[in-house]
Order: sequence, then C-alpha cells, then structure tokens
Amino acid sequence: MAPRNPPAHPFTVGIALDGAGWHPSAWRDLGADAASVFRPEYWSDLAVALDASGADYLTIDDTLALQGAGPADPSDVPPRPRDGIVSGRLDAALLASWIAPRTERIGIIPTITTTQTEPFHVATGLQTLDHVSLGRAGWQVRLSADAAEAAAFGRRPAPEVRYDLLLAGEPDPELLALTDEAADVVDAARRLWDSWEDDAIIRDAATGRYLDRDRLHYVEVENERFSVIGPSIVPRSPQGQLPVTVLAHAAPIYRLAARAADVVFITPHRRGPGGEPGRYGGPVEILAEVREQEAAVDRAAEGLSPLRIVADLVVLLDVPGEPASERLARLDAYGIPLDSDAQVVAGSASEVADLIEGWQAAGIDGIRLRPASIAADVPAITDELLPELRARGLARENAPATLRERFSLPVAENRYATTSTTHTVTEAAA
Repeated sequence: MAPRNPPAHPFTVGIALDGAGWHPSAWRDLGADAASVFRPEYWSDLAVALDASGADYLTIDDTLALQGAGPADPSDVPPRPRDGIVSGRLDAALLASWIAPRTERIGIIPTITTTQTEPFHVATGLQTLDHVSLGRAGWQVRLSADAAEAAAFGRRPAPEVRYDLLLAGEPDPELLALTDEAADVVDAARRLWDSWEDDAIIRDAATGRYLDRDRLHYVEVENERFSVIGPSIVPRSPQGQLPVTVLAHAAPIYRLAARAADVVFITPHRRGPGGEPGRYGGPVEILAEVREQEAAVDRAAEGLSPLRIVADLVVLLDVPGEPASERLARLDAYGIPLDSDAQVVAGSASEVADLIEGWQAAGIDGIRLRPASIAADVPAITDELLPELRARGLARENAPATLRERFSLPVAENRYATTSTTHTVTEAAA
C-alpha cells in the first residue's frame, strides 16, 4: 500500500523494552529466563541485538514505584506486589548509560519522571548520557499522579486526578497542574542544555583560560514549583538538544507534547467490527487531535520543529511451531490476560507489516514496537519483521548517526549564542 502523500521524512522504527516483555506473563514464556531481567548482560545483549538489526532507537520503561497493587487494593500505599507479574525494575537512566558504550548506532531513550525528580539532576544526567552515547540519547518524559510514588518521596501529597473527567474530555485542574509542571521541567532542562555554547571550552594554555566565560550562560528558572540556577555542570552535549518524547493518550497530554516535546508516542486502535472507534481512536482521529493541539501553541518561538507522531503497537509474531495467536492465548491462560493501552497484533511478519504500512499511509511518522515477550518477539522482530519493513521502504538500511537526525530534527541552535549572558525565567514569563 503506497502512502497517500509522499512522507516528509523517513519512517522510524523503535523498540520499547520493559522487563521480560509487555505481556504480564512474558516471564513465563518458553525460553524466558526470569532471573536475567535484573542482570546487566540481559540488557546489553538485547541492545546489541537491536543495534545490529538496524532499529532506529530503543526506549526503556520506568516508574518511581513498584509495579501495581493487586486489583482489589489499587490504592495500597505502599503497593502490594501483584502475583503473576515481574515486580521491580532497574533504573532506566542508569541502564541507558550501561548500554550506550556497548552499542554503536541505536538511539537510547530512558523514561524519566518529572513530577518528583529534580530538574537540574535530570538535565545533567541526560546530557551525560548524550556524551556517553556520542549523540544517541533521548528522553521519554513521564508525569505521575500515583499515591505510592508521592509516598516514596514524601515531599507532597499525590494529586487527585479525576480520570472520569479525562475520559469525558473535560479539563481536570490537577492533571493540568501536572502537565504544566512537566512542561516547565522540560523547559528548564532545555535551557540548561543551552547554557554552554558549543565552543565554550577553549583550552588556551598560553593564557591559562580553559573556558571562554562569555560563552557560558547563567540561566535562572523560577516558578511556584521549583527553582534552578545554572549553568549546567555538563558541557554542551553532541546533539545540543536531546530529542524529548512523550507517551500520550488524551488531549491534555497531546497538549503537553505540543508544548514541550519533539516526538509524541500515540496509541491508535484499529476500528472494531461495527466501525466504532478503537480504545483511543484510530490513527486519523488521533493525528487530527494532536495537530489541533500543536496548532494552539507557538512551537517555532521555542525553536521546536513540527511534532513527529509515532504509533505504539504491541506485537506477537509467529515463531516456529507456534502461531502468534496461539502463543497469546497460552500467555493469557496463565491468569492475567494482556490488556494494553496500545493495540495488540498477533500474526506473521507480513501481517504486522500490513498494519504498519496502513498507519504510515494515514500519516504516522514512525512505529514503536512493544514486544509482548522479549524471549520470543525480539528475535522475530530482528530476523523477520525489520527485514520485511525494510523491503517495503518502512525501515532504513543506513540511518544517520544521531538520534535527532534519525527523527529528521534539524540541528539544535543554541538560544543564548548571540544574546546576553544572564537569562531569567519567572512564572509570569514561562
């Protein structure tokens, strides 16, 4: 199926990693080694295999609390471990720094929460990752309304987000406050990333000047939630500005992506047999909603390009001796059926590629694959699906070196390069 209009930039293919896989029973799948999920070699071996496959990037999921309480007690603080699922994670940012020097080409995007963390620490940690990876780092922004996460940090109570309002499409003040905070954190990080100009380090032995002080910018960000006084302690990194990504399911988060991100991960669902919209709508409906939010903000004033819109898809691929549909049924039979925010597709590489090609034709800029089972689906993705996508022109043979280039984002200009050396942002101006 040919796209309705020629794509403005190359289609991207990423892989979302989480524990043993996105099916809650993936750790019980044939060939899975549940104990290895907390071993560094598990992650580096995965990353090396995906790097060799030509995937554009990988993301590492993360939260600030133990995986969910049991269904009878969803508000337990602290949460009770739930039987049947992998409990516990390794820190995504630290994993990314472990993976980076062991890979050569693939982009690396850890999930880092904004709600409880310190913006300065987040910004400098991500800059460090960009240096370690030689320009392959990104950031998936996550915000938290979780009571367990608030209790773990003990700084403030959890916001009382009204999910009924969210589902009804009505504004919720608590959620809007969280998205405003997340946008402010991203803005602070971006300003810190620009606080060193590319050539601020001069290393002039004759004069004893290591830095050109005029190329180091003192940034002050202050609002009712936090204050940060820069500059960063990390010199400007290879990409200058790391690609910022957001996973979004509803209008308030689409607006956050429009305000602060370079890439938004969306979760379209194929229409049901009666023609009714899927769980969050089909790709055309969601694309229109994202672009509507994007049109309502002035991205150009912040130096941001048009959003890259990437669709998430949970995949189960046929493996020798077991069709994907039968494997899904087997995993579901362990007691916790797969119930995902993203569409689930089970079939051959050709069948999955057909769905992806249709979404590209609808205007999607890329796909992020969530392997239901790492043990079974990552090898099938690398050996079968990616070659199929490449044969259809949906995956590249030779991708650019930096993650910004892979998303077809322009070179990041330093906002302070031709202005004065002190820059203050207050709540009124933010």
